[in-house]
Amino acid sequence: MAAGLLAAVWAAPAAAQQKTTIRDRAEQDIKKRPVVMAGLGVIDGIVTDTLLRPLGAADVSVVGVGARVVTEAGGRFRFLQVPAGQYLLVVRRIGFAPTSGIIEVPADDTLRLAYTLARTTNLLDTIRVRETRLSMRMLEFEQRKAQGVGQFITQEQIDRRGSGLTSDFLRNVSGVDVSTLTNTVFAGKVALSKREGGSLVGEGTGACAMQIILDGIVMPRFFNLDLLPPPKQIAGIEVYKGAATVPIQFGGADRRCGMIIFWTREGY
Repeated sequence: MAAGLLAAVWAAPAAAQQKTTIRDRAEQDIKKRPVVMAGLGVIDGIVTDTLLRPLGAADVSVVGVGARVVTEAGGRFRFLQVPAGQYLLVVRRIGFAPTSGIIEVPADDTLRLAYTLARTTNLLDTIRVRETRLSMRMLEFEQRKAQGVGQFITQEQIDRRGSGLTSDFLRNVSGVDVSTLTNTVFAGKVALSKREGGSLVGEGTGACAMQIILDGIVMPRFFNLDLLPPPKQIAGIEVYKGAATVPIQFGGADRRCGMIIFWTREGY
């Protein structure tokens, strides 16, 4: 595909508009997706708190293609020249619980979005640099792996296998059924619990979808695995087949059908 993805951030009113081109990186990753894309669209959005006050300095990312912008003081953000198709968008800001959403970008049109972030009581270390934060995060991954509860796929195993799709790493995992649902509500590859009946003729009726978490962010039920970042961006995968084995720190998510946790190398 010749078209790339251009991310633009609004600066202060008196300053010139800043633009960051990620054409080559987006082209390479988008081509791997089983999504038919035609034409270019625009993502135009705003981020507020629960009192509808605009939130500046919020990080907005399009997962898997390396597109990331920061909201300006009025909470606004914009992505330009976006190939039409389905994406996972993540919104984060220090002091607030992150949120995510699956979006459908139209061809030759503008998709207008609004996200609301709720304050969190969790204290974050604002002086910790990215390298330290990632190291501590994966240290916890290694600690849980050493406990022997759950199934773990490491970055070394991911790199050695060299698969093109992250969902491929779940196909040989005990207790997980990677199925393609074809109905209009849950379309795409999903992870279903074999312990709870697995897939039912590709329709999803009665199937027990495992909870997907990406960098600590809870994804929607029946999450389309094709929207995950590619393997080259994944640092580790944790799989818990049932609610009893899920670590206590992930207890707020839906645990009834088990859980799969993905950690990226740079973090969302």
